[in-house]
Amino acid sequence: MSKKVKEDNITIKQEVSFKERLWVIIPVTLLVGLIVVLAINHYDEFTWSGFIGGFDQEFLIFLLIGIFAQLVDGTLGMGYGATSTSFLLAYGIPPAISSAGVHVAEMFTTGASAISHHHFGNINKKLVKHLLIPGVLGSITGAYLLSDVIDGDAIKPFIAVYMIVLAIIIIRKSMRKTIIKKKTKRLNILASFGGFMDAVGGGGWGPIVTSTLLGRGRNPRYTIGSVNAAEFAVSFASGITFMLFGGIQGWQVIIGLILGGVMAAPLAAILVNRIKRKPMMIVVGILIIILSLKTLSKLL
Repeated sequence: MSKKVKEDNITIKQEVSFKERLWVIIPVTLLVGLIVVLAINHYDEFTWSGFIGGFDQEFLIFLLIGIFAQLVDGTLGMGYGATSTSFLLAYGIPPAISSAGVHVAEMFTTGASAISHHHFGNINKKLVKHLLIPGVLGSITGAYLLSDVIDGDAIKPFIAVYMIVLAIIIIRKSMRKTIIKKKTKRLNILASFGGFMDAVGGGGWGPIVTSTLLGRGRNPRYTIGSVNAAEFAVSFASGITFMLFGGIQGWQVIIGLILGGVMAAPLAAILVNRIKRKPMMIVVGILIIILSLKTLSKLL
């Protein structure tokens, strides 16, 4: 082999290696930048005594919600928003704070999830690219409407009903015995709708996007990993929108969800190929329905 061919091969390998590293560098850079911005803009909201005092029983509840929701999302490719929002609404957290808190937390948890799935080789990069831009545009639109146009208390019962619908979708998908592989069309419309409903309802990206792709016979491992990777951009876009138009409230909720989600993300990426999906989907679906009915009973 000539010297020129060897040099060309080395150059190609370096380019490939750099592109692979970008899947880690970009999320880490965005998250570090976000932490710096939050620290600069909100440092006065955190005194050392206040921060330590925040670790009470209520904080522990939010931490456990974050852990459970991320395990659900990382293993099923859906359910983080639906699970965490259902728990928070049932606990009495207002919709605007709940949705904003979930999406700010998801900026970190989906980043950790995307990096974990990349590490374990669970990502189809072509699929991620198809979902990315339309999903981001849909999420920005939904987040803006919820934070600046729609009255959160007025739509609380509708969100609870929406969560029940998502739960039924999850259970229904789990009941399918045979799935015929079909070509997925109009990914941009699917991603836009998923991003929009996820931002408005506090969940829905996974149940809408992942369940549709799996229902068309796509490989579960790469579908879940890819949708989770795209969800980082979707959550980041909606989280920034919530910050710009609605501000940030409910720090205890956000920090609890972040810590719980980041702790559970690597474990979820390992379990994605080992856990039995059908019983897990049924249990999660039933749990979301129970929580949403509890929220509706309080309102009615």
